Amino acid sequence: MTTAPERAFVVGVDSGGSGLRVALARPGQGPAGEGREIVETVSSREPVRTGAGGIDAGHLLGQLLPAVDAMTARAGGGSLLAVAVGAAGMATLGDRLRAELPGAIERAWGVRRLALAADAVTAYAGALGQRPGAVVAGGTGLVAIGTDLCGWRRADGWGHLLGDCGSGAWIGRAGLEAAMRAYDGRRGGSAALLARAEERFGPAAGLPGALYPRTDRPAVLASFAPEVAVCAAAGDAVAAGVLERAAAHIAEAAAAVVPSGPGREVALTGGLFMMGEPLLGPLRAEFGALLPGVREVPAAGDPLAGAVTIAAALADGSLLLPEDPRLLQLAR
Repeated sequence: MTTAPERAFVVGVDSGGSGLRVALARPGQGPAGEGREIVETVSSREPVRTGAGGIDAGHLLGQLLPAVDAMTARAGGGSLLAVAVGAAGMATLGDRLRAELPGAIERAWGVRRLALAADAVTAYAGALGQRPGAVVAGGTGLVAIGTDLCGWRRADGWGHLLGDCGSGAWIGRAGLEAAMRAYDGRRGGSAALLARAEERFGPAAGLPGALYPRTDRPAVLASFAPEVAVCAAAGDAVAAGVLERAAAHIAEAAAAVVPSGPGREVALTGGLFMMGEPLLGPLRAEFGALLPGVREVPAAGDPLAGAVTIAAALADGSLLLPEDPRLLQLAR
């Protein structure tokens, strides 16, 4: 383990569908970067573009480089020891980032210690740090990831058409289906969800025309998930059933990735779990049935904190999280 100079920093990056966040931090002197201090965080609401070649490395660098230069200057100057970039889609769309970022960052800052991670990995590091366990990251989509510190296991995260089961988009779509069933007079409908849907989107008959042309359909679907929770809390059995099925899907994803052995832990992170007891109650029951002996623990931090954790550990040589060509690639 190496000791960082007094005026040395690490950089953590969280790139997702809602924009880009960048943190400048002092790496800390304890094991695995313990005692690190966030100096400043900046954010942009402009998401990094994705095209035919995957995530646009040039667009990311165009936001990242000036932001870090400005933060370093405001901190009084200093050297950068390591950078960790967590990006949504890194596993399948990150080829340009893997090809272009190491050289660009070394040229800009002289930094050779770089970690390129899937956002699920930075979510894991933010929630559990560098100890074995499993994390479910839930928002518009949903992915579960686990490690025994020898390798990674991932479940779901396949998008709203092929998976993301139990996610905000999944819950919202199921709630809107129940609303349309009520509109038609079919079994499984919910008058309460129909009323909420028409209040939010207008007359039910016009919902397909309002929804299908949207390019942000997953986010629009997810925007209805809190309405499902409200109806479930008010006693609507159909809405409660939607959340019970969502809880089963979430627990199944966690069970697929949690490592074996004693002292196992699982953490939940992301806005999905702010829906509260209507979802968390059924989820605790499913965890008890599918994950006996596994302890649910609170997430310590978010994906940006996870990127900083990885960068700090990379800087002092204490990184324990396993490398993976798609999920966590290191340049030293």
